[in-house]
Amino acid sequence: MHSKKAKFVSRNGRALLMLIVVVSACKREQRQFDPPPTTTNPAIVQSELQPGGAPQPQTSTKSPVEENANALSDGKRLFSLYNCTGCHANGGGAIGPALMDETWIYGSDPASIHSTIVEGRPNGMPSFRGKISDYQVWELSAYVRSLSGQLRKDVAPGRSDDMNVHRSEQRVERKTPQQSTIPKAAEQP
Repeated sequence: MHSKKAKFVSRNGRALLMLIVVVSACKREQRQFDPPPTTTNPAIVQSELQPGGAPQPQTSTKSPVEENANALSDGKRLFSLYNCTGCHANGGGAIGPALMDETWIYGSDPASIHSTIVEGRPNGMPSFRGKISDYQVWELSAYVRSLSGQLRKDVAPGRSDDMNVHRSEQRVERKTPQQSTIPKAAEQP
């Protein structure tokens, strides 16, 4: 009789442990059907850009979506839909800079990438202010960070099944971002 009770407790203990594991893993797959309203982030400078201006100092503003695998997958989809691949060639760089390496001209933190998308940059990067919701900008910036392996592997989007010229974001080695100089073309005469 004692053996039956021990088996019952052991079986229920395993079931409880499995339930805890499943519930704790749900947050990374959580879907945001009604994104929060757009708010202005005080860490993001909203000013007129000056060609050749100095890079903004890095801040530690955390993206509200970097821990959510679904939001990163949406960011990957938006990267294609807004034709970011036209200039950045799936992150490998073409007309625009590469996004898969450790060299970042304007900073690799979420706030700097968000600012680059919203404000644009001299010599090519258009401003998407008023064209993309703030939540979608955060999704895009999180996806851009995943291209260089800056996010956890379990939230990075999976491999596309179409013709993909670079490694899956889950297989990219983490690279430490470095501050780069402003390109010669962006300097003031």
